[in-house]
Amino acid sequence: MLIHPTMALLAELGLHGMAKGFQELQAQLEHADWLALLLERESTVRRQKRFENRARAAALRHNASIEDVDFKASRGLDRGLFLSLAGGDWIRQHRSLLITGPAGVGKSWLACALGHKACRDDVSVAYHRAPRLFATLAQARDQGRYARLLKALARVELLIIDDWGPEKLDDTQRRDLLELTEDRYERRATIITSQIPVDRWYEIIGNPTIADAVMDRIAHNAYRIELAGESMRKRQPGPSPAAPA
Repeated sequence: MLIHPTMALLAELGLHGMAKGFQELQAQLEHADWLALLLERESTVRRQKRFENRARAAALRHNASIEDVDFKASRGLDRGLFLSLAGGDWIRQHRSLLITGPAGVGKSWLACALGHKACRDDVSVAYHRAPRLFATLAQARDQGRYARLLKALARVELLIIDDWGPEKLDDTQRRDLLELTEDRYERRATIITSQIPVDRWYEIIGNPTIADAVMDRIAHNAYRIELAGESMRKRQPGPSPAAPA
């Protein structure tokens, strides 16, 4: 029996006393494979529970997974880039991902697929549609919870802001976006999806000074997925939030 993997599992599960006892008794154990199997099962159960908790907290819009992504659809999705993003290095490097394209090409679905994979990788994720996020921030401000909510959003390792634009931001929303991007810049990863091309985001933000500050933080060193083509919903027999995209 290999001792090192068992010791590693005991340490991973926080069973340090058991690890010490196992190390002391290993010379007397001739048939301890059952212990390794039990530990592997316990580790698997704990990983699954962590994933379920992460996914529940993320509140992703779609039950999407990277295994179900349709790379054959004519929409300009780079398979190599997307699978590289699924590896999660960009999240650990605290970079951004901007997904743009017309309605129905799968922007939200792809963002949720990456969010789902991040949950599997034990990364904290939060999904928000942009209009509701701004509404939630406005409500929090009125209720005296604004600073607390900003702090909670800043802690999330991957924040997904879906369906941004095309309406221009008002003064309060501009300040909210600046606060969000400032808190996350080079500290956390962010996905933003929009029907509007990135070079027109200045128009949506409105104020040139704030737009420069926000775009410098959002677009600097960001990955981009620019989709094209007609709506994929036309190929579906009916609405299905879990349908591959």
